[in-house]
Amino acid sequence: MTSIPRALGRATEMLTSSSDTPRLDAELLMAAALGIERDALLLNDPRGRAPPNFMPLVERRRLGEPVAYILGRRAFWTIDLEVGPGVLVPRPDSETLIAAAFDHFAGSKGPETILDLGTGPGTLLLAALDQWPDASGLGIDSSPIALDYAARNARRLGLAGRITLKQGDWAAGISQRFDLLLCNPPYIATGAETGPGVAAFEPAEALFAGPDGLDDYRRLAPQIARLLAPGGLAVIEIGFDQADSAARLFAAEGLQPRLVYDLAGRPRALLI
Repeated sequence: MTSIPRALGRATEMLTSSSDTPRLDAELLMAAALGIERDALLLNDPRGRAPPNFMPLVERRRLGEPVAYILGRRAFWTIDLEVGPGVLVPRPDSETLIAAAFDHFAGSKGPETILDLGTGPGTLLLAALDQWPDASGLGIDSSPIALDYAARNARRLGLAGRITLKQGDWAAGISQRFDLLLCNPPYIATGAETGPGVAAFEPAEALFAGPDGLDDYRRLAPQIARLLAPGGLAVIEIGFDQADSAARLFAAEGLQPRLVYDLAGRPRALLI
């Protein structure tokens, strides 16, 4: 059997061609195989033998399966989410939306009503509800698989009593107005290159939005104004190269979108 340090080194080499973060992935998988958190792995520097279930996990990742699917969970903002096949994996870039909303409502009691269009496993909505304990929220998604994950996450986080989940087509049939609207729509151009394993494993309907990646913004832009309460805020994720093209669609509806950047300095969201 191979020692843990040597197994980590070998796994990192194996994942170099299939991951942008091979060492991180190897450490996360090793921690899972050992039944500990990654922090404990790094701080305690275990010197024993690698568990026999480690390399099968590495092989799954080498073939492109997202680490979050392999582990069955993903950390986002202040919460941990259960994820798996059929739902979009939460990305750190999307935390930009929660951070922007937090800045907007700083100094106030925060939003009382929150709408999350395309909620997936509840990523944005549950993070927002955890942030503002007096708020309630509505999550809409077209996928029953995603809604099932969102419901389980809400129960596990103790937020089920503050959330309503509905299967729907964006905001069709919604007449209520909300203090905060969150949305991470599909925005990748059909056929565009994605990261390793993304298109092969994650649901296409949560990734791709027509030849230019703007199809869902075209549908959302006319609906935003009627969904916002007075003083309300919409925060809508965009691709890093869509700052102008997406903003024009909302401006054409008489809205005044403002651009927000992620931690890497890339355009990441529109504030309306």
